[in-house]
Amino acid sequence: MNEIAARFLTHRVENQPPPLPPYDAWLTDVPLRDAVAREGGGWAEDRLAAFGPVAGGELMALGVAANENKPRFVPFDRYGHRIDTVRFDPAYHAILSLGIRHEVPSFAWRHASRRGAHVARAALAYLHNQPEQGNNCPLTMTYASVAALRRHGDWAETWIARIVSTEYDPRDLPAWDKTGNTIGMGMTEKQGGSDVRANTTRATPVEGSGPGRLHALVGHKWFFSAPMCDGFLVLAQADAGLSCFLLPRFAPDGSRNAIRLQRLKDKLGDWSNASSEVEFQGALAWLIGEEGRGVATILDMVALTRLDCAIGSAAIMRQALVQALHHTRHRRAFGKRLVEHALMRNVLADLALESEASMALALRVARAVDDAQHDAQAAPLARLITAIGKYIICKRCAPFVNEAQECLGGAGYVEESMLPRLYRQAPLNSIWEGSGNVQCLDVLRTLDREPASLEAFLGEIDRAAPLHPLLRAERERLGGLFATVPAERETIARVLVERMAVALQAAVLLRGAPAAVAETFCRTRLGGDTRCFGTLPADAPFGALIDRAWPGAVV
Repeated sequence: MNEIAARFLTHRVENQPPPLPPYDAWLTDVPLRDAVAREGGGWAEDRLAAFGPVAGGELMALGVAANENKPRFVPFDRYGHRIDTVRFDPAYHAILSLGIRHEVPSFAWRHASRRGAHVARAALAYLHNQPEQGNNCPLTMTYASVAALRRHGDWAETWIARIVSTEYDPRDLPAWDKTGNTIGMGMTEKQGGSDVRANTTRATPVEGSGPGRLHALVGHKWFFSAPMCDGFLVLAQADAGLSCFLLPRFAPDGSRNAIRLQRLKDKLGDWSNASSEVEFQGALAWLIGEEGRGVATILDMVALTRLDCAIGSAAIMRQALVQALHHTRHRRAFGKRLVEHALMRNVLADLALESEASMALALRVARAVDDAQHDAQAAPLARLITAIGKYIICKRCAPFVNEAQECLGGAGYVEESMLPRLYRQAPLNSIWEGSGNVQCLDVLRTLDREPASLEAFLGEIDRAAPLHPLLRAERERLGGLFATVPAERETIARVLVERMAVALQAAVLLRGAPAAVAETFCRTRLGGDTRCFGTLPADAPFGALIDRAWPGAVV
């Protein structure tokens, strides 16, 4: 290089953070470890510890590859036979295999007799969703399907045995010829969306009678998730009304079932996962549950998929926080590291606080779900706070990720940073399994139909209220909202649900998180208006919040 050129070097890379190295997503997450122990899943720590390095290492790289190469719809084989298949990047199958091997969809059912099994499974899902979220769809539906199927006796047991297998079997074979099965779902139609009672797909009996009898389905589904699953829970109109069916991808005789993929959805995010539109042209399916009671039957599954929406959003927030903390600990500006600047510390501490509160609420919901498996008296609370948790955590996810992007500046808007992928993913969970309005209306319905749910909820708040005056004041405000006349309640439903959610988060943190976390949350969330991140008071414990979220020894 000549002397003149040497004076104008333009590619000396300085003041850039190193790539985030593989890390242990369990060991480095103190809030998660505390929450798992607090909610009764600590006995599964060995399983979580084994999965932590996988989630922070191998899955991170696989997630990049799976999203760079989107699924491709292949309607015909080379000879012109209709095959209705979807081809994925090998990374997608590798991610599914790791998730299933580590019991992300099956842990709760394989250890169903132990209290806290759903809490531990929620933590596994939380770890799995941080590096890559596209697999959440089939893994969640596979997990949740057991809740609907297990109520239907011996007929469903062979399916359940394959669903809770720890082997991922991607072969294009009938479900009963495989070592493990995955399950999808199809409920919404073009004319109805969330109003599933407007479904027009028709189910006609073709043989036999009694539970599990075979029907032929004719109609369509506007969103048919994970179409390469081995079976699907779907809704269709039978003689007695809307009913639930298990639709196998292969017909009982081993031929391809009459499920015709029309196209794959071109989605904002969730690129690694295939979502489709389908037509049923006489597709064969077994009736699940009582004819005409399809919504009631599938609600057992929907409750668990809604839980996973909350877990998934909390996981996205956690990964965005990790990316922001890693960057700001290495990048320098105006003479010191970004993390050392007072205003950046406020933003990072506020994000850390929000992340922990979201994860803590998700695991508290998981414990309520777990309690309901063992005690019917716990079911009303589980139904209520599942909708509350899904609403608030999913709503907070997108602005959270955007704030994390700002911590990186322009680098956070570039695909290689991972933040754009997280940002595209962030709105999904607030839409999937019922948007915000649907969750709020479900809260109102639960309060009206199950008075025990309100009693249990207020019990949660009352047990923690003596620990902080702001929570006591919030409890009084909630009393006023609950007293609102029915004609006005729907109009202010979002206000009510948000206040219930924040009060519940405060109660959970006050009863188990360090004082720095619980006190700051109460001071900045209770009784306040909507606020931007980075608005903590000047005397907030910024260092304690940041160090708890991501120990400095990691970097």
